Amino acid sequence: MWVRSTLTYRTSFLLTALGNCAGSALDFVAIFIMFRHTGVLGGFSLQEVALLYGATATSHGLTGLLMGNTERIGSRIRDGSLDVMLVRPVPVLAQVAADRFALRRLGRVLQGLVVLVWALVVLEVDWTIARVLLVPVMVLAGAAIFAAVLVAGAAFQFVAGDAAEVQNSFTYGGNTMLQYPPTVFAKELVRGVIYVVPLAFVNWVPALYVLGRSDVLGLPAWAAWLSPLVALALLAPAGLAWRAGLRRYRSTGS
Repeated sequence: MWVRSTLTYRTSFLLTALGNCAGSALDFVAIFIMFRHTGVLGGFSLQEVALLYGATATSHGLTGLLMGNTERIGSRIRDGSLDVMLVRPVPVLAQVAADRFALRRLGRVLQGLVVLVWALVVLEVDWTIARVLLVPVMVLAGAAIFAAVLVAGAAFQFVAGDAAEVQNSFTYGGNTMLQYPPTVFAKELVRGVIYVVPLAFVNWVPALYVLGRSDVLGLPAWAAWLSPLVALALLAPAGLAWRAGLRRYRSTGS
């Protein structure tokens, strides 16, 4: 319904999608400007950073397109409009994700994908079958990891009432951090995004394998293939937390 509504005004849709694309492209423009003044950043070239940027931007864009509206669950909890979703014969999480589905966010996916494809074309990489297969696995598993964080954040809003910004600090904040090489961050922070909130498996860990670089994260080479397992390991507790939040829900009370 929301897609049909959006496509009713096609010019408006194209303009807003282009606006989303241009807005998200400013992040890469900032990176490009940095490289106008330095040849490397943390030991990584522009093309290598572009791979990191393109992978996480595409993954985050896919998650935002499909699950981005879960951040609005707090407002539905406060005004009691979540009650309407509870009486429909459709999973509540699916309804929350589809609520006011914003097709314009497709522009962010395309922008990240353009940078990713450019990086893959210009990089001088020894393309083995394993590296070729790892690229789509990295993007899709990264989207699943971001989705798990979104669902966990939405579940937390059943307790906190409004914690959208806390949720965004891990999704949007994590996306911004992963656009840069791990070598520019403190080791404690890098360990945190490996062992505490494993966002490093969105792109850092598999991308280092694709680039054929020595693992600066201290992980074995086979860890590059753990992203799907990490996604499943995060989605399972996130789903349980969501169900626990729904059971706790008692309407607005007003």
